[in-house]
Amino acid sequence: MSGWPSPPPYNLVGKHGVSPTFKHDDIARFNFLAQLNTHLAATVVPANATAYEKRVKPAFVAEHGREPTDRHEVRRAMLKDAHFQIWSALRRSSMELRQQNGREVVLRQLAALNQKAAALNRNSPQLKLDPTFVPPAYVSKVDFHCMPGGYVGELLPDDVGAAANYDIGIFATTAGGLGCYNDGAGLAVYEWLKKRCAGEMPKRILDMGCGPGHTITALAKHLPNTEFVTVDVAAPMLRFAHARAKSLGVNNITFIQANAENVPEPDASFDVVYTTIMLHETSNLAIRKIMAETYRLLKPGGLSFHLEQPQYAGLPPFEAFMRDWDSLYNNEPFWTGMHDLDIDQLMADAGYDRANMFQDRAVGVLDEAIFGKQKDTGEDFGRKAAWHLFGVTK
Repeated sequence: MSGWPSPPPYNLVGKHGVSPTFKHDDIARFNFLAQLNTHLAATVVPANATAYEKRVKPAFVAEHGREPTDRHEVRRAMLKDAHFQIWSALRRSSMELRQQNGREVVLRQLAALNQKAAALNRNSPQLKLDPTFVPPAYVSKVDFHCMPGGYVGELLPDDVGAAANYDIGIFATTAGGLGCYNDGAGLAVYEWLKKRCAGEMPKRILDMGCGPGHTITALAKHLPNTEFVTVDVAAPMLRFAHARAKSLGVNNITFIQANAENVPEPDASFDVVYTTIMLHETSNLAIRKIMAETYRLLKPGGLSFHLEQPQYAGLPPFEAFMRDWDSLYNNEPFWTGMHDLDIDQLMADAGYDRANMFQDRAVGVLDEAIFGKQKDTGEDFGRKAAWHLFGVTK
């Protein structure tokens, strides 16, 4: 696994006020999964390209007299290849094992976790839940990432189980690549914003879809003079995210249960409106409404951006096929549709001027607190994560 640092041990995961406690076997399973996912990413995944170039594509050309023209033709051909079958099965199994281990840890102490979160959340004006709110079907009917109940499932009053499971498991899924607090995307956004804003940081920022709070809490910690507002449809995520942020000493965020399609905030009330790895978990109709909301909520001259993986248009068919794996095998039903959309056109339809649109990358920094000092061999070295960024100014 040349160029890839070994995953750090799971006992280096950052602790906060709603962190579950772990037994020896819990840690051993997560360590195994982190090692497995590193091996799959560093060694097994690249061999898919070899299989395609050496076996699958030549066989396709021999049969059709041409190379595959899109990811669908590549998929139908690759499904017959033993290496792809083995890798795909292992990757799916690793996600199922990650969910099983995470749920076992959380469910046996769920009541205690809920009590911890409730104590941190009690009477806080910065947590605004709506008991009458009904999450949209495109969230409530999907067990994203093989997680039973998805983001909104609740088993007990004041439930935070879904978020706690997400929080403890993503370290194993990414082999520590997002850092000990899983906040690599937030730190990447912070570094990108510093460059973009040239020292004059925004005063009011809206985050759409905070999940367990990894991104927004990192941003808010580094921008203590900025007011943050976030909306999410899932009460378990909001309860957990607020409690987690408060326990980490971050108090400049207001957490609101609401749909990003209809945010309960005034027109032109934010300097920045953004999403991180959220658009692919909404429907194609919802994305259009969300884009319209970003335009409504943004001040003139304000900045809106969205972190995602690259769109499929313009990618080689094999790369698009590999990136589409999550939609087919990882319970991400809207992944394909979202990555086939023209994001610039969606922003234009919402009212933005094409002349003000741009695309960029937000690149993470390897967490030396858990990996130690590593030799950097390039922008995508090892576990250094990078996200595609679609941006626009109003």
